[in-house]
Amino acid sequence: MQTVRAARKQSAPALRRKKKSGDGLCTPQIQMIVMTVCGFFFLALLGLFYEFSSSPPGADGGGESVASSLQQKLRRVTGGSGGGDTAANQEADYLTPIVPVLPIFSPVPGGDEKVQSLMKDTISGKHPTVGGVIAILQHFLQELHKHNRQLAAHKTLTEQEVITDFVNLVKTELEPFEAAYRDKTIFPVRDDDSIFLSLAAYREHLLADTLKYAFSHALHPEKLYVGAVIQNCFGKVMDDGVTIDPSGLPCRTGHVVVGKDKQGHDQTKVSDAPVDPNGIADFCAMEDFAKYCTNGQVRVLYVHESESQGPAMARYYASKLWGGETYFVQCDSHLQFADHWDAKYIAELQATRNYPKSVLSSYPPGFQEGTSDGMVHETGGARLCSCETRVDDPNPILRINVGHGYKGDEERPTQIPFIAAGFFFARSEFLRDVPFDPLLPWCFMGEEIALSMRAWTHGWDIYAPRKNLIAHQYRPGRLGLPKFWETVNRLFHGATGLNQIQHVMIKRIKHMVGYPDSTREIIKTEGNEFILSDIEHYGLGTERTWDEYMEFAHLHINEKHNVIDCSFIPWCNHGTKD
Repeated sequence: MQTVRAARKQSAPALRRKKKSGDGLCTPQIQMIVMTVCGFFFLALLGLFYEFSSSPPGADGGGESVASSLQQKLRRVTGGSGGGDTAANQEADYLTPIVPVLPIFSPVPGGDEKVQSLMKDTISGKHPTVGGVIAILQHFLQELHKHNRQLAAHKTLTEQEVITDFVNLVKTELEPFEAAYRDKTIFPVRDDDSIFLSLAAYREHLLADTLKYAFSHALHPEKLYVGAVIQNCFGKVMDDGVTIDPSGLPCRTGHVVVGKDKQGHDQTKVSDAPVDPNGIADFCAMEDFAKYCTNGQVRVLYVHESESQGPAMARYYASKLWGGETYFVQCDSHLQFADHWDAKYIAELQATRNYPKSVLSSYPPGFQEGTSDGMVHETGGARLCSCETRVDDPNPILRINVGHGYKGDEERPTQIPFIAAGFFFARSEFLRDVPFDPLLPWCFMGEEIALSMRAWTHGWDIYAPRKNLIAHQYRPGRLGLPKFWETVNRLFHGATGLNQIQHVMIKRIKHMVGYPDSTREIIKTEGNEFILSDIEHYGLGTERTWDEYMEFAHLHINEKHNVIDCSFIPWCNHGTKD
């Protein structure tokens, strides 16, 4: 205190001097105030730096740290900012021209010269458009129709001839298109929470209802986009391959149960039938939904029944109708939906530990036609935790199934080892990492284990949603609905049947997932190496290995039957991996 008083006394005369300009601005008191304020700013900046740079992925801290973590993950998945290419958030000119969904087989508008330009720009990768993609697929299907008519004219036909013709057509018509978009999406992924619904419909009588329920129960129907592949019997196709005569009974039913034999077994009959109902026309005729058919939110590819080659091929086509939407959903075309299913699935996906590289998938509960208003009442979800291989099948391959369900008190979704082809929900970067394979025609079983193994080895974790937000109509054979293999058998007049064709083609999947009887050497010895064309682009990823997946999913090789066998998966059934 004495020293302070002395300092003040000595300085007193100076205070009585006349002040000069600028004097008094740097007094000790003011310096102290400035230093204090600067210190507070420095500490605040340090806090912000720590908050946004040191939060671990998936941290359960405050909202800002979680948001920061999600943004960092999104940058890794999209290869840029959280929304992908900046152009994605500007006007999406690649969505035009809008291709009419009616009448059936409507061409891309603009005339031949414009369509050829759209196709060229899309195949080159310089300026892809949804219209260009649809034009490419339409052209391929027209060529496929011609080839099938020529093949069907032969009395004797081998499965190798049928498959070789298809593989060569894909290499000519689709391979250049596929090659232009290796390791990237066709369009930038928009950051607007839009959803793309991929629907493959084979002679589907519930399609209009499925679309109605999807839009009417969505919280944001304006953000819902649909890519529907309509595989119907539209009528008798005339010799020019274009004109269709829908009159009379030009189609065939499935195997309809008409009675019982003496042993009590079902007796079935296939009959002539009128043309199939077009669910797109029925949906678009509804006043509340017509706008979605004209503004580009519904995109359609029509396929003659004779060119239907199974669900895997139809889902390939449907995946190509994607137009940059944020989320990609693959599902069947006979569904019902819970209220606000869209927003709830987005929230559930974002709640997973590995988001954004996460996939939601399940086998939804069933419903019976005509027993509800189409709105699903939410129930606890079930996990895909089991599988089996039926060695007595004509073409045995692993089938997945459900295990234990959720108890209801889980904080977040838990992992599962399998993806169901009939429903999965993911960010659309999935299409870059796990593109759909254009060389899986006639395959009914096997697509799910291939999809599961490919996604997981590419670094995508698979989760079961905690709630069922959709319901599915399961269809036992006794319903008598048409099946695509019946079409295949009719097309080739019994010269070769689906089982024979599938026996060859399914080895592409079996080779991919590691079946010991489907090595490249064995397939080559059988004279079928051509089925492995371009398989390196549609195989396993490099982030995790085949051995790691086999251990993860508790799978093993059954050397006696040359198949992949399943074991009980405790961690999946008990929900211990999140």
